[in-house]
Amino acid sequence: MEAAVLVPIKAFGDAKVRLAPDLDGPTRRRLARFMAERVLAAAAPLPTFVACDDEEVATWADDHGAEVLWGPGLGLNGAIDQGTATVAGKGADHVVVTHSDLPLATSFAPLLRPGRVLIVPDRRSDGTNVLVRPCATVVPAEYGAGSYERHLAAALASGAAVTVRRDPVLSVDVDTIDDCRHPMIAAVLAPFLPAAGIGDR
Repeated sequence: MEAAVLVPIKAFGDAKVRLAPDLDGPTRRRLARFMAERVLAAAAPLPTFVACDDEEVATWADDHGAEVLWGPGLGLNGAIDQGTATVAGKGADHVVVTHSDLPLATSFAPLLRPGRVLIVPDRRSDGTNVLVRPCATVVPAEYGAGSYERHLAAALASGAAVTVRRDPVLSVDVDTIDDCRHPMIAAVLAPFLPAAGIGDR
């Protein structure tokens, strides 16, 4: 297999707005960058691409060894679909699409299986944290609320072999302050928690 990792990343200043009641803007920006750095580290040694439309993110991605896929105005799903096509055009036959807010991620390579679609839902079985698929298998990006069920339906309809992996590490993402209180996450995000008043809980 020739696999690559695709990470869509929005402007750091616009990330994690649902944490705004508990974390100020600069803290949310640092938190978003911190988690994205962990995801890029987990992508190694696979070739890594960052889909974005923000100059700061593009510079950051380049500094971290990722190839930038510039896609202004595409939105999340458009950026992922275009990014997957670009990755395939560069020689990859499998793509790992992952969100950038998985602070416990350590490696995506073990998820790869030739010809197989693998979906890691979030721990609420609502969103899709990681989607692995052959580039030739059509599973359109359907991110947003309820994306796991949509991606699963599309994967099954494609005729490819499909695995759902309820991963105790990769299923944990950060959307709300309660996510930050998750025992595994709290230990990793300790530098950011005092600002939310939960660092000592």
